[in-house]
Amino acid sequence: MRIGFAVMAAGAVVLAACAGGHHRDEPAEPRGPEFHAPAEMLLRYDANHDGIVTRAEMEAGLKADFAAADTNHDGRLDEDETRAVNHQRWSDNASTASPLVDWNHDGYVDFNEFAATARSLFDELDRNGDGQLSPRELNPSAPATKSDAAPSGQHGKHRHPPAGGGGN
Repeated sequence: MRIGFAVMAAGAVVLAACAGGHHRDEPAEPRGPEFHAPAEMLLRYDANHDGIVTRAEMEAGLKADFAAADTNHDGRLDEDETRAVNHQRWSDNASTASPLVDWNHDGYVDFNEFAATARSLFDELDRNGDGQLSPRELNPSAPATKSDAAPSGQHGKHRHPPAGGGGN
């Protein structure tokens, strides 16, 4: 029994040494100058430049971006249009680029596929569920504001846009 315990204890020491005191919440390596915080992607949709990004502002910005990417104006992105968007995303934000993916394998990227990453990030950052991202939600090290408090009855619930919004 003592030998088994000694082997387990030695194994625990080896595992602890391999972990090297690295905490789970810390990045594995320091972030270089090429790193862009994901929230920067959403800040560009702050149409009135008040430092708060609403879901409506984001959706309007996404629709404009989709329309610009849909160069043949057929309401969907074909392989060439998708490739162009992905190339531009990688060129602009290599450290946080999220490529477009034809998730339903119909040969095109529709508006919901185009908007999925931004919508998901918005929902993740909108911790109080009020449908807008305050400066504090966009940058947790920013000072707290009144808009950071959960609205009555929301308490962290996220509102999602209706399904099916397609590329009009």
